[in-house]
Amino acid sequence: MKHFDFSRLPFLCARAPRQWVRRHSLAVRVTHWVNVVCFSVLLLSGFQIFNAHPRLYWGKYGADADKAFIAIGSRKLEDGLHGFFQIGNLSIETTGVLGASRESEALAARAFPSWLTIPSYHDLGAGRNWHFLFAWLLVINGFFYLAHGFWRGHIRRDLAPTRDQLTLAHLRQEVVDHARLRFPKGAEARRYNALQKLTYLSVALLLLPLMVLTGLTMSPGLNAVFPFLLDVFGGRSSARTLHFISASLLVLFVVVHVLMVVLSGFWNNIRSMISGRYAIDQSGDKE
Repeated sequence: MKHFDFSRLPFLCARAPRQWVRRHSLAVRVTHWVNVVCFSVLLLSGFQIFNAHPRLYWGKYGADADKAFIAIGSRKLEDGLHGFFQIGNLSIETTGVLGASRESEALAARAFPSWLTIPSYHDLGAGRNWHFLFAWLLVINGFFYLAHGFWRGHIRRDLAPTRDQLTLAHLRQEVVDHARLRFPKGAEARRYNALQKLTYLSVALLLLPLMVLTGLTMSPGLNAVFPFLLDVFGGRSSARTLHFISASLLVLFVVVHVLMVVLSGFWNNIRSMISGRYAIDQSGDKE
């Protein structure tokens, strides 16, 4: 008679001893969560501001609605209100989500729905106040992160890719591994991989500064202090478009980032960003 080996059951197997490593410093953890709060408020208040004129143009003067190359709006047809999202000549119906969202019992002409804006009701002034307050908090937090990162060597040590990580063969293999949901294990889990490093550096040194500078360009008061920004970005209309695009890319980054956090070990990643401690099985598997 063949006996079943109960030791093969996962919940009865002895767990491999774990090794705790220090993954994130206190400064990195604090600035990370401040960024989460700031970006959330900026995004939702930005939707409120965008609702005042949900069209994007290119050039110094953009006022003709027919020439907007990105637009969110609604049309009144025989069967009711229809929302749309338009890029160039391509128009996608988005009724119930964008352009025409359900408010109470009926559809209302509104680019972004009330549950996605701060405040939820239409108030451009309040939206701007929220946006500007948290924009400056984001800037101060970003300066602190970069200053601390360069001073303590975090940028050079943890975020700068090594020469062997920048080879085409290595980058191609990392893309394949991510596509197959194969994440670093053991000693490799102690550090960021090349894709993470390049992405984080691009966000910190390119995307966030672009969003801040285009935001400054849209302010008439700050134009008096930094008049060259209007020339750099081709006017307020172009700056507004670049601001929207950079914010959209940041949203895409956050979505992918959160997805990778969940798939590669949610509790371990969250714990490391709260306490700084990251668990690695000595057998080589991440906890």
